[in-house]
Amino acid sequence: MSVRRLAAEQPERFAFTPATMEQVRWWVAKYPPDRKQSAVIPIMWLVQKQEGWVSEPAIQAIAELLEMPKIRVLEVATFYTMFHLAPVGKHHLQVCGTTPCMLRGAEELKDVCKRRIGEKHAVSADGLFSWEEVECVGACVNAPVVAIDDYYHEDLSAEALETLMDKLARGEAISPGSARGRQTSEPEGGTAVLSDPSLYDGSLARLVKLPGLPEKA
Repeated sequence: MSVRRLAAEQPERFAFTPATMEQVRWWVAKYPPDRKQSAVIPIMWLVQKQEGWVSEPAIQAIAELLEMPKIRVLEVATFYTMFHLAPVGKHHLQVCGTTPCMLRGAEELKDVCKRRIGEKHAVSADGLFSWEEVECVGACVNAPVVAIDDYYHEDLSAEALETLMDKLARGEAISPGSARGRQTSEPEGGTAVLSDPSLYDGSLARLVKLPGLPEKA
C-alpha cells in the first residue's frame, strides 16, 4: 500500500457551495441521525467534485458536519486512492500499470504522460492535465486502459491517447470506451460464436414428458 499524505501547501479555508450542500443533506438524510457518519465517503466525493481535490480544511469541515473526530475523516481520505490529496489538473488521467496493461502498451502511455505533463502527480503548466499510475482498474480484457476523469478509455495506443489529450486541450468532448471501436469486451470484428438464431428463437425446443405426469391437454 502506498503512503499517502496531505499536500504541503493547503488553502486557508473551505466552504461547501449551496449546490454541494444540497447533495450533502440528501446523503446525510439516508442514515439515522446517530449513524450519519456513514455518509463520510459520498460527502468526501462531493467535496472532490467541487474542488478537484480534498484539502485539510475540507477534511476539518466534513468532520464538524458529521460530528466525528478529524482523524477518522483523515483515515478515510488517506486510505482510498480515489481521493486526491493534492491539487490535480482539470483532467486527471489514471494510467493502469498492472501486468495485462503493461504487456499491451501501458509503458508507452506513461511515456506520453511524462512528455506532455511531467512526472507522476505533476500538473501541466497550463493546469489542464495531471496523471498518476494506478493498480488494476478491472478492465483487463480491454487493456491498456486509462481512466480520464470519471470514465474508462480502453484499447489505447500512444497515438490514441495523444488524440484524446489534443481534443481535451481544445475543449472538445471525448467519448469513453474502446479506441478501436469494440463493443464492451467483444472480439474485434464482432462476435464469432453463438451466432446461430436457432439457439435463441426457441425452434430447437421440444416437449419433454416427465414420468408420472399426465399428458398435456
